[in-house]
Amino acid sequence: MTGHQHLRPGGDTGGRTADRAPGGGPAARRAPRPRRPRRAVRALLGVLTGAAALAGCAERDLLGGGPPTPEEAIRIVPGDGARGVRANGRLEVRAPAGRLERVEVNRTGGSGRQPVAGRISRDGTIWRPLSASLELASRYTVDAVAVDDAGRRTTRHTAFNTFAPPHRVIGFYSPESGATVGTGLIFSLVFNRPVLDRAAVERAVTVGARPAVEIAAHWFGHRRLDFRPRNRWRPGTRLTVHLRLREVRTGPGAYGIQLKTLQYQVGRDQVSTVDAARHTLTVRRDGKVVATLPVTAGNTANPTYNGTMVILERHAVTRMDGDTVGFGAEYDIPDVPHAMRLTRSGTFLHGNYWAPRAVFGGLNTSHGCVGLQDVRGGGPDTPAGWLYRNSIVGDTVEVRNSPDRTVAPDNGLGGWNMPWAAWRAGSALR
Repeated sequence: MTGHQHLRPGGDTGGRTADRAPGGGPAARRAPRPRRPRRAVRALLGVLTGAAALAGCAERDLLGGGPPTPEEAIRIVPGDGARGVRANGRLEVRAPAGRLERVEVNRTGGSGRQPVAGRISRDGTIWRPLSASLELASRYTVDAVAVDDAGRRTTRHTAFNTFAPPHRVIGFYSPESGATVGTGLIFSLVFNRPVLDRAAVERAVTVGARPAVEIAAHWFGHRRLDFRPRNRWRPGTRLTVHLRLREVRTGPGAYGIQLKTLQYQVGRDQVSTVDAARHTLTVRRDGKVVATLPVTAGNTANPTYNGTMVILERHAVTRMDGDTVGFGAEYDIPDVPHAMRLTRSGTFLHGNYWAPRAVFGGLNTSHGCVGLQDVRGGGPDTPAGWLYRNSIVGDTVEVRNSPDRTVAPDNGLGGWNMPWAAWRAGSALR
């Protein structure tokens, strides 16, 4: 405090507890303050400590907060939306107060998702990948389901991006080498940067087949290069893809970094035909009808695309959020079972447990997807469960009699809708 000090009678300065005042004179001593009885202090501390302990351990129940939030029930590292994660970054999923029931981690390339192998610990509390390193210039998605001691299920979806080295060009593809694929697979590379010298890149990528068949390349813009034969692959065909992109100059100051050989085995020939007018899905395997299933396709305002599509990826359970595909808050379903993606724009074949049974085979009620009868959690013996078990990536799905247009050739693996001459004309080497 600035200014003059007020003096008590006798000239002593007040408000100090030291033995001597700053000027060297005697300091006044304060009268002792009354003390609170120690027992009362201890009782007060006990009440406060007990309240703090209750608040820390069970404040959600005391305050009516209900079950834990998804972020509390399932903890995922790296955090949702993280960017620039290094190759040696930590990746794990934990259930602090329960057990993990299911964890799906996928590395997303431009043409599909590649599952990341991992293992849940014996006590069910933690999931870690089998490989210690992450792929650079990639997007990872994590879908986890946890169950607490009260039997309550929680689902959580997160995503993060790994570090992308500057001026390095990487081609993303799906599925991983060694997979058995359907006869409708189109091998697709989606690059992380625009490719200006498309001819140089196309020379560095070769796709071969045994038995031999003519295979042509087609560019969609400067970021995507697809390969397919004139007609679907013959069952039993072995495909070999050579990526010799390391140090290939793709443009000013930009170079490829991949040097890989990929192998695929083509399985049986399966085509699922959706008749949107009749609300049916007919499965033909090697030319023979093996099942006819009732479905619900896109409604009048949001019809399903017509044309030939290919199964891009399969998920035992996934979240479908209308906000991500332009439908706003019309729907957000965290646990859609038996989901198989057909287009990049969001068309799926999937299980549907929320619609009345009479809808399937009778009405078209979806936002463009094709739904099959299912139960919550995904029943193995439901129509959706049967189709999921009997389908693989690369299987062909044809939609007919829908009021919508034909799916675009670059929406998913829709290149089968392009005439062969037009497809071959899309090569940078012709």
